[in-house]
Amino acid sequence: IWMASRDTGNVRRLTSGGHEGKPIFSPDGSWVAFTGDYDGTRGVYVVPATGGEPRRLTYHPADFGVVGWTPDGKQILFSSARAAFADGVVQLFTVPLEGGFATQVPLARASEASFSPDGARVAYVPNVQWQRAWKRYRGGQTKPIWIASLADSATQATIPRDNSNDFNPMWVGDTIYFLSDRNGPVTLFAYDTKSQQVKQVVKNDGLDIKSASAASDAIVYEQFGSLHLLDLKSGSDRALDIQLVGDLAEVRPHFLKIEPKRIRSASISPTGARAVFGVRGEILTVPAEKGDIRNLTNTTDVVERDPAWSPDGKSIAYLSDESGEYALHIRDQSGLGEVLKIDLGNPPTFYYSPTWSPDSKKIAYTDKRLNFWFLDLQKKTPVRVDTDTYTDPAHHLQLAWSPDSRWIAYTKQLRNHLHTVFAYSLEQAKSYQLTDGMSDALYVAFDKEGKYLYFTASTDAALNTGWLDMTSLERPVTRSVYVIVLKKDQPSPLAPESDEEKGKEAEKIDKDKKPDADKEKDMDKEKAKDEKPANVEIDPEGISQRILALPIPARNYYDLFAGKAAVLYLAEGPLVEPLDSNLTSRRARRNRFSTA
Repeated sequence: IWMASRDTGNVRRLTSGGHEGKPIFSPDGSWVAFTGDYDGTRGVYVVPATGGEPRRLTYHPADFGVVGWTPDGKQILFSSARAAFADGVVQLFTVPLEGGFATQVPLARASEASFSPDGARVAYVPNVQWQRAWKRYRGGQTKPIWIASLADSATQATIPRDNSNDFNPMWVGDTIYFLSDRNGPVTLFAYDTKSQQVKQVVKNDGLDIKSASAASDAIVYEQFGSLHLLDLKSGSDRALDIQLVGDLAEVRPHFLKIEPKRIRSASISPTGARAVFGVRGEILTVPAEKGDIRNLTNTTDVVERDPAWSPDGKSIAYLSDESGEYALHIRDQSGLGEVLKIDLGNPPTFYYSPTWSPDSKKIAYTDKRLNFWFLDLQKKTPVRVDTDTYTDPAHHLQLAWSPDSRWIAYTKQLRNHLHTVFAYSLEQAKSYQLTDGMSDALYVAFDKEGKYLYFTASTDAALNTGWLDMTSLERPVTRSVYVIVLKKDQPSPLAPESDEEKGKEAEKIDKDKKPDADKEKDMDKEKAKDEKPANVEIDPEGISQRILALPIPARNYYDLFAGKAAVLYLAEGPLVEPLDSNLTSRRARRNRFSTA
């Protein structure tokens, strides 16, 4: 915790050595109450405003944080679940400045509050919003501000609103200042307790105001990493020029071990000799056995992420915010030479998962606005392929290139929220719908010969899609694996087999034939001679009649990869994903079937 002068911006450190937050001055300015964690559990602490040793006042493990002070400065107000009657319920308590037992404020539930100047009433927020990052949320957990009498706990008034999120109440005189998103971006409003009228105090056309704190004559608020001071008498509003100067261990250069948990993205070279990782904003290549680790970017104030190794092994593509907005960078895998930098267009946004075409001449990617793009590296002009219908918690706008780099298969939601398989022709600049939208189809992959397209589909995903209904969170979801025969005249890979009598002459011919293993080796040799991929053709007409279920058990698959001919790799998760799930709870499963 640091203190800064309102006039000069000069700062000095007040606390160190632990995790401290939510600092609030006492009414007379002589003390600072804050939430601290020095010993493994949070608690309410106080420290003299002039500096000194912090003193702990609460020890309960369910205490959340400091909320404010009583008007006389003798008690500190804090939130806690120590006496909650149900999960997710938060209540308010006070604890004496000098220490002692905490006393519950007589409200059934409350998370934020501010006392009236005489201490007889309180303006408070009754509930906690579970997802504060959900901008302009208008569901059942929006936050009102109620005004209650502490004598009988009766609610006397509610600050007028239209299902907006109102929070951070600050009672100054006859006015309750608060933050709200009722007019768009979160900004500062004022409620006159006498006239019962609400007015906007700070005009905000930018980013949300995150928090605010009031004194008798001013309010300080936080917006986009800066502090602003609003004079309540004159109405003047100015940004504070605050510069932290000190021995900051966080910004001092230091060595950091790259543990698996720090890796954000990865890709492997075509031969597997090296792998490339996105770690803490840097792009590193790592040898499989021998050699050194190479930092290809080596920047201190730039974030580089999502590396992808080109199929020809020569280049690595990644996303970089070097220019201030994300762009596509491509460089030699050795780290030498010039970097090709490609602007991804306006308006700027957040991009995901660059994916090379097999010929190493094009790159496909997606963005935060649910768009799906590809880029020809010679033309350097992004082409939008499609836009998803809805946002999705798992960001399922997943794609796969055909072996000849002429098609891109992808999945997209229809209006019924179920995902459907599409194929985009680069030559025709047109998308074709391949599945009927009656099941949730995900995870597409072309086979290496370009004859088939694999995908998974579920008929029990239902309300689990996009968190449509919370009752689906604990319901199991299974997916089966399917194959699409892309051409009308292509034989089915699952054609029925039957043993028939051929006669002695045919039996002799069969004996002279090579075993299947030898035939596969010969086929591999022939393919190695001809490196040009097969021409992929898709006949959309009647394609629904050429979708076949593969003889693989239905499970909760979350990804699919096509290996050599007749081999599929499926990644499998638990039937029910826990709310705090991560990839460590998943396992890979390899399935093989014969198309002979």
